[in-house]
Amino acid sequence: MRWNLGARPRSRGGTPPKEPPADDDEAIARSLDGDLAAYEVLVARYSALAHRTAAMLGAGDEAEDVVQEAFVKAYRHLGGFRRGAPFRPWLLRIVANETHDLTRSRGRRAELAARVTELGPPGASQSSEDAAVATDRRARLLDLVRALPERERQAVVCRYFLQLSEAETAQVLGLPVGTVKSRTSRGLRRLREEVDRDLT
Repeated sequence: MRWNLGARPRSRGGTPPKEPPADDDEAIARSLDGDLAAYEVLVARYSALAHRTAAMLGAGDEAEDVVQEAFVKAYRHLGGFRRGAPFRPWLLRIVANETHDLTRSRGRRAELAARVTELGPPGASQSSEDAAVATDRRARLLDLVRALPERERQAVVCRYFLQLSEAETAQVLGLPVGTVKSRTSRGLRRLREEVDRDLT
């Protein structure tokens, strides 16, 4: 692992136990006590999801750098994490913020970079012709998602590609739940219109 955490969260003293933490809460508590191995458990648990989030929100080829920076920032701000709250949406909000900063600094519209074929396992029973048609349809759908306005695209990606709840999406994007609902609804409506247009 190449990330450099720098300053550690404030230690509460004590020697961390040697067995792996049983859940996120224990991992966070032990990380705050200075147990780096406990934080690495969180990194291992959420790296793939964080990477997929960064890629889907527009980090593209730089998703790995975004995730690296997000885990470093999460570690440094772990002392401000509200104990008992879910860790996943808190981390993904940091990933989303880092991705936003990256795409803004690049000076161009954020682009989705995840491959459609990586979003789910291929159908084992499909013929090669059916698989090719399904892949083409997914590629066209992803192109339509890419073309959505950024705010709607972020909501749709979080809800349907990352399979986050409305509450988790609201936390990740730093929005009220009502705004998530309206942006998701608008995004889906645009997608339906484009799909209908594509089929006619």
